[in-house]
Amino acid sequence: MLTPVPPGPSVVVCNTCRHSADMRDDDSGQRGGALLEAAMRNVQAAAPELQGVQIQAMPCLFACSRHCTVHIRAPGKVGYVLGDFTPDEDAARAILEYAARHAESEHGRVPFKEWPQGVKGHFITRTPPEGYVCT
Repeated sequence: MLTPVPPGPSVVVCNTCRHSADMRDDDSGQRGGALLEAAMRNVQAAAPELQGVQIQAMPCLFACSRHCTVHIRAPGKVGYVLGDFTPDEDAARAILEYAARHAESEHGRVPFKEWPQGVKGHFITRTPPEGYVCT
């Protein structure tokens, strides 16, 4: 059930997420999560400044009422689950830009003024790192 991945800053993308609130798959039969993962990999390949964040895919983050869900995490930092994205390169870029700022932050808190517009309104939960709670 668990597969080891390298430690470090990452975005875990649910590759089985719905395409949208109304559609499970797109017109070609692909899930939104798989499309978002592909878009993230395309954006990252073209943007060296975003390559310090790993893209890790897994089936189902159990946020099924919120399509195209990701978990942004880094060791010792507050993590965040975000969802309701359109599975395209604009969303992928915003997610990766936020994840890069998250990785650079001391505790995982990125000042609101530094949030890419594309992540605003998409936060679902924050998760404290093991051994901590948020204050």
